[in-house]
Amino acid sequence: MKFNLENLKYNEAGLLPAIVQDVHTREVLMMAWMNREAVEKTLHCGETWFYSRSRQKMWKKGETSGHVQRVKELYYDCDADTLLVLAEQVGEAACHEGYRSCFHNKVNQDGTVTVQGEKKFDPATVYGSEVGHAGPQIIEQLYQVILSRKEERPEGSYTTYLFDKGVDKICKKIGEESAEVIIGAKNSREELTYEAADLIYHLLVLLANQGVSTAEIYRELAKRRK
Repeated sequence: MKFNLENLKYNEAGLLPAIVQDVHTREVLMMAWMNREAVEKTLHCGETWFYSRSRQKMWKKGETSGHVQRVKELYYDCDADTLLVLAEQVGEAACHEGYRSCFHNKVNQDGTVTVQGEKKFDPATVYGSEVGHAGPQIIEQLYQVILSRKEERPEGSYTTYLFDKGVDKICKKIGEESAEVIIGAKNSREELTYEAADLIYHLLVLLANQGVSTAEIYRELAKRRK
């Protein structure tokens, strides 16, 4: 029997839950939502992709932190409406708060909650610099990571995907992210901050794709200072 994506039963929003387990220990690491495209990309790339209901967009696990999930086996249940992903967790932390598993809050019989396990990493640390003290150097660090993706083209990387698709796709994403920045500005500071970071990332990908260095942008900005 050949697997067909159309045989899966998505909900009215076109989504289905995906439970991720550690392939070695069978520990439940997380649950997130996948749409058809996320399932397809997960199967094609060999690393987990999901769909964010709040942001209404695709996201790849570990794209920023490096804590990716390498898919070893994939199952669907008897109703074909839930996925089970057995994966190798890279970086030891599946939870965005830094814990091994997203299910680290234990509800006790007396109604109290205790946190199970220790944090595997500090989520305030990105590319080796604390966000609160990183300043503009984080832009250059991110740009260098993007350049390495352009050179090495690691399989399953979203940045690789953008480079493979070329300038038209990258420019389209910048247009989409620009619109999301505008919407974010209307909604909240938090959403604006998140979407602005997305826009900056895609802009850096475009610069790298076109061979424009961050130093050239800095010089241009310096020329405009009056």
